[in-house]
Amino acid sequence: MRIAILGGSFNPVHIAHLALAESVHRVLGYDRVLLVPASIPPHKALDSGATAEDRIAMLKLAITDASFLEVEECEIDRGGVSYTIDTVAWLEEKYRDRLEGKIGLVIGEDLVAGFDTWKDASVLAERTDVIVARRPLECGPLQGARPATFPYRHTALDNALLPISSSGIREAVRLEKSWRYLVPDVVYRYIVEHTLYES
Repeated sequence: MRIAILGGSFNPVHIAHLALAESVHRVLGYDRVLLVPASIPPHKALDSGATAEDRIAMLKLAITDASFLEVEECEIDRGGVSYTIDTVAWLEEKYRDRLEGKIGLVIGEDLVAGFDTWKDASVLAERTDVIVARRPLECGPLQGARPATFPYRHTALDNALLPISSSGIREAVRLEKSWRYLVPDVVYRYIVEHTLYES
């Protein structure tokens, strides 16, 4: 079985996350794409407004009709700062009897410039098949600049560019702006019913 991982805060999960995961599955042929919510991201503050349990619940609701997607809770279960190299090692052991080839590691091109600051970055790039996904320039730390050149062997994914971010959705909820169709319907209902992200 070919496995790829897509990590993030998923605070909340939105349709751009799901579209990217589907591209990894359909375009690159991965049998399973694991969505891995971080416990404590090492390179950014985790905004409040939803608990780890909320983030996991929303992810599980969002993928109920997608057999190729799975929520992997290992970083939440492990607690503390979430390092991708530790997650890869854990998954290699978990799937050792079923894993075909290296685990695919999906990162956005907005993370390329800072990849060398990740824990054991060169080891991580060697142990995984790195997949660099396109990101809209207005999202994340790119702020209109072209993404940096990635020095490691990787696959560039020609995925759809959807200018949606979790931080933008949280802000829209707080400011009572339109955000209804940026998340799956079940996630929208969960956020409303649990009054997440409200000021």
